[in-house]
Amino acid sequence: MTARVENVVTSGVFELDGGRWDVDNNVWLIGDDREVFVIDAAHDADAIAGAIGDRVVRAIICTHAHNDHVNAAPALSERTGAPILLHPDDRVLWDLTHSDIAPDAELEDGQILTIAGTDLSVLHTPGHAPGAVCLYSRELATVFTGDTLFSGGPGATGRSYSDFPTIVNSIRTKLFALPDATVVNTGHGQSTTIGAERANVPT
Repeated sequence: MTARVENVVTSGVFELDGGRWDVDNNVWLIGDDREVFVIDAAHDADAIAGAIGDRVVRAIICTHAHNDHVNAAPALSERTGAPILLHPDDRVLWDLTHSDIAPDAELEDGQILTIAGTDLSVLHTPGHAPGAVCLYSRELATVFTGDTLFSGGPGATGRSYSDFPTIVNSIRTKLFALPDATVVNTGHGQSTTIGAERANVPT
């Protein structure tokens, strides 16, 4: 029996460079009836905990450290005992939100994380943020892209610590190496597929 994917949508504010935007975030749970990973603990620890129920949370995985993706991570970690995992290149952004709390462990490109017998491969995909990562499950034919790739193309790169040529290179070298049928579960909005997004990313 393989892991399954569940989605919780939470709402709050994204803040960076002095701006504030109301946003809805996708929080992804991957696991089974006994254990789960939480991908991007956004805004509302209570709502996320409600979706988890009595399952064991093995890790809270951050696709990147913009506040709207990590603002509920410490509270959820305290509640569940789960470690928070973040790529070290995003510590500069993490510290803008949680200057007094450090992540528990570092993510690295090529790392394999296993939940409910299902492997997730960590893909370092900088551009939207320097430590942005995507999480790919070959078995589930699914990739969790955070804000690196959306339905419609690349994530935003108009703010601090982001770069458009870098995100395009990340998508083309890491994500477009995946099969076209791979489902793309994003940090905001609707899911898509790798094949559907090939025409939406510049060459």
